[in-house]
Amino acid sequence: MDSILDRPIQYLPGIGEKRAEVLAAEIDVHTFGDMLMHIPFRYIDRSKVYKIAEIGEELSSQYIQVRARVQDKGIVGVGAKARLALVVADDTGEMDIVWFRGARFVMKKLEVGREYIFFGRPTMFNGFPNMAHPEFEPPIVVEGQEPIGMQGIYSTTERLSSIGLGTKAIFNAMRTLWGAVKDYIPETLPSYLLERERLVGRAQALHDIHFPPSAEALNAAVRRLKFEELFVIQLQLLGQRRVRTEKIQGYVMPKVGGYFNMFYRERLPFALTGAQQRVVKEIRGDMVSGHQMNRLMQGDVGSGKTIVALLCVLLAADNGFQSAIMAPTEILATQHYRSILKLVETTGLRVELLTGSTRKKKREEIAEGLLSGEIDLLIGTHALIEEGVQFARLGFVVIDEQHRFGVMQRAKLRFKSRELPPHVLVMTATPIPRTLAMTLYGDLDVSVIDELPPGRKPIHTSHAREAHRMRLFGFLREQIAQGRQVYIVYPLIQESETLDVANLEAGAEVIAREFPPPEYTSVVVHGKMPAKLKDYGMELFKSGQAQILISTTVIEVGVDVPNATVMVIESAERFGLSQLHQLRGRVGRGGGQSYCILMTGDKLTAEARRRMEAMVSTTDGFRLSELDLQLRGAGDIDGTAQSGQGIEIKVSNLAKDGAILEYTRGVAERILEEDPQLQRQENVLLVAALERLNRKKKADVDLSQIS
Repeated sequence: MDSILDRPIQYLPGIGEKRAEVLAAEIDVHTFGDMLMHIPFRYIDRSKVYKIAEIGEELSSQYIQVRARVQDKGIVGVGAKARLALVVADDTGEMDIVWFRGARFVMKKLEVGREYIFFGRPTMFNGFPNMAHPEFEPPIVVEGQEPIGMQGIYSTTERLSSIGLGTKAIFNAMRTLWGAVKDYIPETLPSYLLERERLVGRAQALHDIHFPPSAEALNAAVRRLKFEELFVIQLQLLGQRRVRTEKIQGYVMPKVGGYFNMFYRERLPFALTGAQQRVVKEIRGDMVSGHQMNRLMQGDVGSGKTIVALLCVLLAADNGFQSAIMAPTEILATQHYRSILKLVETTGLRVELLTGSTRKKKREEIAEGLLSGEIDLLIGTHALIEEGVQFARLGFVVIDEQHRFGVMQRAKLRFKSRELPPHVLVMTATPIPRTLAMTLYGDLDVSVIDELPPGRKPIHTSHAREAHRMRLFGFLREQIAQGRQVYIVYPLIQESETLDVANLEAGAEVIAREFPPPEYTSVVVHGKMPAKLKDYGMELFKSGQAQILISTTVIEVGVDVPNATVMVIESAERFGLSQLHQLRGRVGRGGGQSYCILMTGDKLTAEARRRMEAMVSTTDGFRLSELDLQLRGAGDIDGTAQSGQGIEIKVSNLAKDGAILEYTRGVAERILEEDPQLQRQENVLLVAALERLNRKKKADVDLSQIS
């Protein structure tokens, strides 16, 4: 028999089929168990009942409750201006209560002479307390339901609220749900772990996180649920890593030969930084270990990740192996191809490019060269994983900006090797905070390039508002007169009716007016354009024929124009810190001073203001990523959403729970050292927890293929 927690949410009294459909669409709640894991994001203390005489300015605008009897009621005004006015009293005084909305409906619910609990935010008027639109109920505990102490406030959406599922309604539904499931909640952690870590049981934790009897009980519940959530993720990732490092063999590549030495001595365009040298050694250590490498290489924009990857490709070639570099876009793949081809042109290394635009005859030549082993390095897009692409001896794979590929896409490239799985290096220019990296990539070894090449000047960043627009245009004219080029980036393509933001179409008209041809040439590029038009516009800019590129964030990855020294980001408050930093990294590629100008509206939220201040104060991508995680949360960090990772963070906050995350990783490591296969009877619940996580992961992978 299935658990009651698997019962569809439509069968919870008060929900029904239509509300269930909206719950599933809006907050991913499908079952009783899903609903139980919809955790309050804050709490209001409803354990104290105030006397009317206690209400003063110090309680103004705080949520409180009073127990009072209705003395008088009546509708005041007519038509749309009608309101319900109530006079209530307890043994200490009187208070006015008013409803401006739903007056006649509420009037029917309240009886003169009857006592109610009124819950809301009081204000003081002429020295007397009053309250508008409070919640109310008789002071009676409904059988089977918890009395309200600390009341959870649940996140909802406009659509949910419109069908009667605002935060109070969700709280009431949760009370009904708890009555149905409280006796059927299984324990999910072994008793020895609960005892050793001093954790409350799961049923107790779930009760106390929804209906906390005290602050102490709430803290214990949160600690238990956070521990379990992060611990199980770390147990899975460490288990995967153990299997890979101990059981999965990899090609051994001990030789440092002609390709590597010739390039290093004669073709390397600049001396490697200490960080680049360290990462090359770390990768080479994997390549000679006999185990398959799975390594993440993080490095800020312009830190020299491509050179490191190329050096490792040359090591693979010295040992008789082919390599592949897979990029998410044709623009980025072509850029890699051109820059690498130029670097290795005298080494004898054969490099080819394969994308969706590659013609049939060229595809046939590439297929033949791969099978014969004549092609040493194939660079391309997802075209690399098509069935017709077969390698003679693929030994090294580089996946650039790997978060942009689905799980199955990455796996297909790994299976292109005929004997052993190839060594895999995944690269990202999105700096990832340590806690997020441990959660998303905990099964990988991580290398960080945390130095920029010598001679790179820090990008000068400034924040400007609409009043500075004409001064900005004057600055752009000065830069163009010096032979420089300019990016102007917008968050939207078409004007939005709901967001007051600058948009690309209107912006292009302004630029054409302020920078008219033939003196100036500007091009427009956005994601909805046909690929040929987009590539043509990019090529005009890269070749220097156009001085201004007006674009959406399509240029975030894949454009390297050393002559472009100015990045103007319109409506910068609409971007997250990580994305702003990525965009800023498109300039500063040459030797000259570069600039990033953040254009915003005059009215900014406190969070948007902090983002602008952070961008102006530092160019350190890792510092910015930590702040972005704190400001926006893990789910919104640009470039880190992992399709098919099976990671579901319901209770924890990766910006604040780094200490718990690291602690649970240590606990998981100790358990796996004692019982690597989790075969002991005492760990049977841990095996079940991993199976649940894997089922979720498989469902996510399947969904990622549909989307």
